Amino acid sequence: MEQCACVERELDKVLQKFLTYGQHCEQSLEELLCHVGQLRAELASAALQGTPLSATLSLVMSQCCRKIKDTVQKLASDHKDIHSSVSRVGKAIDRESTLDVDLDFKQPFLELNRILEALHEQDLGPALEWAASHRQRLLELNSSLEFKLHRLHFIRLLAGGPEKQLEAISYARHFQPFARLHQREIQVMMGSLVYLRLGLEKSPYGHLLDSSHWAEICETFTRDACSLLGLSVESPLSVSFASGCVALPVLMNIKAVIEQRQCTGVWSHKDELPIEIELGMKCWYHSVFACPILRQQTSDANPPIKLICGHVISRDALNKLINGGKLKCPYCPMEQNPADGKRIIF
Repeated sequence: MEQCACVERELDKVLQKFLTYGQHCEQSLEELLCHVGQLRAELASAALQGTPLSATLSLVMSQCCRKIKDTVQKLASDHKDIHSSVSRVGKAIDRESTLDVDLDFKQPFLELNRILEALHEQDLGPALEWAASHRQRLLELNSSLEFKLHRLHFIRLLAGGPEKQLEAISYARHFQPFARLHQREIQVMMGSLVYLRLGLEKSPYGHLLDSSHWAEICETFTRDACSLLGLSVESPLSVSFASGCVALPVLMNIKAVIEQRQCTGVWSHKDELPIEIELGMKCWYHSVFACPILRQQTSDANPPIKLICGHVISRDALNKLINGGKLKCPYCPMEQNPADGKRIIF
């Protein structure tokens, strides 16, 4: 019971952080909306009265944009803290469950978590070492992870101002292996050096300093590292649950229509859905073929068959089209032997 109580305490901390974060997030967004609304009303009132806009308008707008950006960054930072609290719950469960997991099995995951935590602290060193040691396998995945890491390090040097200019120029040699695939991006970074003394923030290259690059590099590293380990980036359980949440309302509506019209025998197949449900590209894991004749999705029991003429139909459709031991393709006049059809696998 003590073990369960320990896990429960960690869980209560996470839930409390979620509640506090939600309240703070709602309050911060409401304040921003109110501030922007007031500014908009003032501008509209000045325009209606024909009053010339104040010379400080640019400053006020700049301060407003800065306030919005700072608020969003603060909310993002608080959200990262919640991730660490959730991680502690998992560690508590592992510690209290006394599971004996082979260290060789855990080692790759421990290393990836260590690197990811370093990236959250804006430390690129461990990730650069890992990318260099896995360079060949990353190239086979067409990954741009190593280039993005070097680019982010270069941007950090740019953020250091003119004092870091010589170091940034020297570091640019790391871009040489990536020049063919990332020529345009490298040109942009080299061009930013011209504005270094004037201040990169107010130059056409100000977007290079956007903090979103750190979130992007964490996502890229996680995706590529999981690919090398043969793992899905997202939990299969969470994907299945999310897909079910999308599909269930549609299926409930179809069920209600079927019962209302008293045609319950229309859908009797347990291995297929009565309609197509769009789950989005992120849930596409394999190709799906629907027979153009019977308008049904093929399955192991009713696989797609390629005819001699090249057209593809389902096996059930092929059997229905046989006439006198011969088959005539429904799309072209070619007559053929049904036995010559070949099963295809997508």
